[in-house]
Amino acid sequence: MSEKVYLYPVWIRFWHWTNAFLCLLLIVTGISMQYSDPSFPMIRFDWSVSIHNTAGVLLAMSYLFFLLGNMVTSNGKHYVFRKGILKNLWAQARFYAFGIFKGENPPFPISVESKFNPLQKLSYIVIMHLAIPIVAISGVMLLYPEIIANEFFGSKALHTTDIFHVVMGFTVSLFLIVHLYFCTIGHTPTSNFKGMINGFHEKH
Repeated sequence: MSEKVYLYPVWIRFWHWTNAFLCLLLIVTGISMQYSDPSFPMIRFDWSVSIHNTAGVLLAMSYLFFLLGNMVTSNGKHYVFRKGILKNLWAQARFYAFGIFKGENPPFPISVESKFNPLQKLSYIVIMHLAIPIVAISGVMLLYPEIIANEFFGSKALHTTDIFHVVMGFTVSLFLIVHLYFCTIGHTPTSNFKGMINGFHEKH
């Protein structure tokens, strides 16, 4: 019989689904603007620009909400590494590569004290504290290039800022795909998704 642990309070679930929806909007509209044939766009170009800009501003606000939540609650502790980082990362990587297929127990069971394993923690730190801020900052700079971007990058402002924005955007897109896959590795293929609805993580 499985054990359920309450790990995801309401504010985390609200932020998570809001963040996911906005990221999907940004990915779809970003791809539409970047690669669509102007004669046959995925989404009409002016609509894509409007939706992308609005979703980007909302994502930046959502990110500030996330940071504030981590500062005023205990959730921030889950993004802090302790001792033995490399050893723990290797143990978790080995489990994902081999152990999980042999029915081994996870080396870092999820608990109230630690809801992320080392690889999850590293990926979330990279995405939430590096990629998303760069996407948000570069997005604001692209919205107001004559005020912000030009001051930092001069004559190559738009080109340089766009490179940062697109590279980090693709990084977030790749993370989303990997994240969705690993969400299926739970007590059941849907249990982790249910956890982000009812707040309870279902342990093996």
